[in-house]
Amino acid sequence: MSFPVKVMRDGLLEKRSSGLLQLWKKKRCVLTEEGLRLHSCKSSGGGGGGNDNAPGSAWSSRAKELRFERMETVECVEYKRGMVYFTVVMAKGKEIDFRCAQEGTLWNAEIALALVRYKNQQALRTGRNRYMYSPPLGSTGEDEAL
Repeated sequence: MSFPVKVMRDGLLEKRSSGLLQLWKKKRCVLTEEGLRLHSCKSSGGGGGGNDNAPGSAWSSRAKELRFERMETVECVEYKRGMVYFTVVMAKGKEIDFRCAQEGTLWNAEIALALVRYKNQQALRTGRNRYMYSPPLGSTGEDEAL
């Protein structure tokens, strides 16, 4: 049974491809409590004007998911010509570059805050489980008969 995931933000980001040319490709990104989903644009001509609902462009139903459990940090923020460039660092050292327009609430900040929130919740669960399932350290002497 899958539970509905809370969507925290939905919009456009550009991701740098890992190929030889390292081109920037538009992605529809959905930030959830679990991570970041990247949907590719299946363009059928003419739609790349930065509008989510541009005619002639459709978003693929399959998504690549960058889960917070495998994400280390969001870093390398740089501001150039009205764009914000940032890097998501994954657990095994893989770096994924993104850029977005420098207006409104920035994607890098939203992703970083969601990642910190996720890591804090994991730490609380781990600590709570350790506390609940750890054996008692020893007798305090209060219950012992003399």
